[in-house]
Amino acid sequence: MSTAYLPTTNHDPEHIILRGATLIDGNGGDPVAGSEIEIKDGRIVYAGVQRNEEATSAGEGSDSGGKGPRVVDLAGKTIMPGFIDSHVHFGLSVENQAENLARFASERIVRSAANARKTLMAGVTTVRDLGGTDRGVRDSIQQGLILGPRVHLAITPLSPTGGHTDFTMPNGLPTMPAMPVDPIIDTDDDVRRTIRTLVRSGADVIKVCTTGGVSSPSDTPDDIGVPEEHVRLIVEETGKRAGQPVAAHAQGAEGIKAAIRGGVRSVEHGYGIDDEGIDLMLENGTFLVPTLSSALRVPDPKNVPGYLYEKKVKWSAIARERVTVAMAAGVKVALGTDAGVCPHGLNLREEMHAVELGLTPMQAIVAGTKNAAELLRLSTDLGTLEAGKLADLVVLDFDPLADITSLADPDNVKAVLQGGALVKDSAGWFPNSPVRSALG
Repeated sequence: MSTAYLPTTNHDPEHIILRGATLIDGNGGDPVAGSEIEIKDGRIVYAGVQRNEEATSAGEGSDSGGKGPRVVDLAGKTIMPGFIDSHVHFGLSVENQAENLARFASERIVRSAANARKTLMAGVTTVRDLGGTDRGVRDSIQQGLILGPRVHLAITPLSPTGGHTDFTMPNGLPTMPAMPVDPIIDTDDDVRRTIRTLVRSGADVIKVCTTGGVSSPSDTPDDIGVPEEHVRLIVEETGKRAGQPVAAHAQGAEGIKAAIRGGVRSVEHGYGIDDEGIDLMLENGTFLVPTLSSALRVPDPKNVPGYLYEKKVKWSAIARERVTVAMAAGVKVALGTDAGVCPHGLNLREEMHAVELGLTPMQAIVAGTKNAAELLRLSTDLGTLEAGKLADLVVLDFDPLADITSLADPDNVKAVLQGGALVKDSAGWFPNSPVRSALG
């Protein structure tokens, strides 16, 4: 997938100057009051303290028209990088599983598109979809057919028979729709063939399940799934291609350590990580994507199977304790929600939960922007607001460092630019700017 994706339909990105807002650039430093950001051809030309009039006045336009860059006054507002959700499932809905199974495949695709749009409107301009979505959704977004974040795909998460992605009840009936690629890997040959199939199918990342899980019917988070030797084989196989990073669904302590020793780039969830696992993560520079929006949320027992509810109660408490310890130890955190297991479109609740478990508001913002871009290998183009990078940004009318909880409501994200194109302007702060819509 091209990391330089720019919207190509509806209109070209504007040459625009945003003035007066407080800038939180994603690097973790002090905010810049009265800032200026210049955007041209979808990328940031300048971001920092407001320049003098002589430096920017030549050929400037204004909100009411004129040639040259338009100037938009955003005094009193806050600008931040577009957020990156490192763990979503656009095609997934864990609650009401029977209803989901009864849907036509075409309806599930339409629902995926709706989930993508909700996510973008929440201020998330890039995601990593870790299972259940094929490249058709990703490519449709890139082509402007539907509106959503740019997407990195795992396509299908992998596990052994009876493991986390073997969604089969003891009687043989499925609990979820079929994955785009068969997820079961039991032998070395299975591993090689499946990884090659995923790469052929357009996977940007490979996801393995080194433990069981909460939502799967035939295992628990303490069970070992894909063993360490198969993780190593997967890392070896991807190294022969584009070096796709490996993400591990890993919840129990032993499976977490097997994933890290096998060479994964990120541990997803990490609920039961022990002190040895924390030391291994620090030693290897492994990212933790704690999916707190899912971990800390206990669903209504009427909407989920009994086995799922019971495991959720137990493991939410474990995650609250152990993820807090891991973050305090300095493990590198990239935020991801596991949307699909929790509701879509409420992605920035993750920052609120990260602060609840010990990060500062600034650390939580960095985890959802700069760190997440590094995890996805997109830091050349995304994650911070600096000259040369793609102009993905959100505009707020409050200070998230003083009130991180307000990020949790997508209505409080008033404006979103993606690749320099305005995709949301609910407050009307960008007069005369066209708002991009799918096939608009």
